[in-house]
Amino acid sequence: MTAYDEATGAIYGARGVLVGLSHFIHAHPELGYEEFESAEAVAVAAEAAGFAVERNAASLPTAFRATMGTGPLNIVFCAEYDALPDVGHACGHNIIAAASLGAAIGLGSVADELGVTVTLLGTPSEEGGGGKIDLINAGYFDGVHAAMMVHPWPSDLLEAICLAVDHFDVTYAGKEAHASAGPWEGVNALDALTIAQVAVGLLRQQLRPGDQVHGIVVDGGSAANIIPSHVVGRYMARSVTSERLSQLRARLDGCFEAGALATGATLAVTELGNPFSHMDCDRDLLAHYRTQAEAIGRRFEDDDAGAAKPTISTDMANVSLVVPTIHPLLGIPTHGAINHQPEFTAACVTPEADRATLDGAIALARTGIAVAQDNALRVRLLSRT
Repeated sequence: MTAYDEATGAIYGARGVLVGLSHFIHAHPELGYEEFESAEAVAVAAEAAGFAVERNAASLPTAFRATMGTGPLNIVFCAEYDALPDVGHACGHNIIAAASLGAAIGLGSVADELGVTVTLLGTPSEEGGGGKIDLINAGYFDGVHAAMMVHPWPSDLLEAICLAVDHFDVTYAGKEAHASAGPWEGVNALDALTIAQVAVGLLRQQLRPGDQVHGIVVDGGSAANIIPSHVVGRYMARSVTSERLSQLRARLDGCFEAGALATGATLAVTELGNPFSHMDCDRDLLAHYRTQAEAIGRRFEDDDAGAAKPTISTDMANVSLVVPTIHPLLGIPTHGAINHQPEFTAACVTPEADRATLDGAIALARTGIAVAQDNALRVRLLSRT
C-alpha cells in the first residue's frame, strides 16, 4: 500500500467526523474572534484523531495548534471557521475547517515514514480581523516549510488574484440640533459622510486597475428630526500590492477629509484588524496540488482556458510572504450563486459540498505526500530554516 492509499484510507475512515464537523460549524455561525464553539469542535476532533493540541495559540481564545509527527519537514494546514454577518457561512469556512482537518489526518497517518511534522492551525477571523497575521506575529509560522488550504468556490481554480486590503471605520462627530427649528445650530455629521461618499464615487473614475473601495453606513444618526452628531462608515480598500494600497489610502484620505472640511465636523479614522497583503503562491507546491487534485477527478478547465481570475482578499496572503503557500479554490455546485450570497451558504451543506470536503482533504494530503517525496523541493523548503 502506498502512502497515498494510506492517507486516503485514513480520510475516508474519518468521513463521518469530517462531514459532521462541517455541518456543525455551518449550523453554528460565529463571527471573527468569537468562534468559540467552532474552534473547540475542530480542536476536539483533532485530539480524538491523535493530535497534540495547544489551545489559546497566540493568546487568542479561538486559535489553536495541533501537531502529529516529529519529522524535519513541517507542513501546515490552515483551518478557518469564522462566519459572515447575516449570511453565515457564505464563504464555506465550514468546508475549509473540515477539509484541513481531514488533510492533517491523512498526512498524519504517514508522517513518520515521510519524515514530516503535520500541523493543523486553527486560524480565527479571516473575514476581516486577520487571525493568521496574529499567529505570524506570535511566531506560529516560524519553522514552517509549507502552508496549504483550499477555499470553496463555484468552480475549481488553482489560484485567484489576492488583493491587499485595509479595513477601517470613518467616524464624523458634529453637533445635534432641531432639524426644523434650528438646523443652522447643528453640524451635520451625516452630510460629512455623504460628501465623502460622493468624492469616493467620483474618484473611482480615476482608480487604477486592481484598486477597489467599498463601504457601508454603520451609524447614520438617531432620528430624522435631529441633526446627526455621530456617524460611522465602514470601508475596505484593496489594491494589487501593499505599496499600491498605501497610495490608494492617501487618495481616499482626501475624500474623507473633504467631508469634514465642508461641514465643520471632526474626522477620526480607526483601523480594523490587520492589513492583508497581496499573495505570492509557490509554483512548485501548486503544481503538485494540481497533479494530485486531478488524480482524484478534479478539473481546472477555467485555468486551462485562460479565464480571468477572480479577485479576493485573505490573510493567507500574508502567510504566503513568510512561508511557501498555496490557496487553491475548491469547486462546489452553487447553481449560479457566488460567495457571500445566502444561496452560497445553502450550497455549502449539501451532499455535493460534503463530497468536495473529502476531495479537498484528499487533494491536500496527497500534495503533502508529493512534496515530502520530491527531493529537490524538500531540500529547497528545508533550506529556508
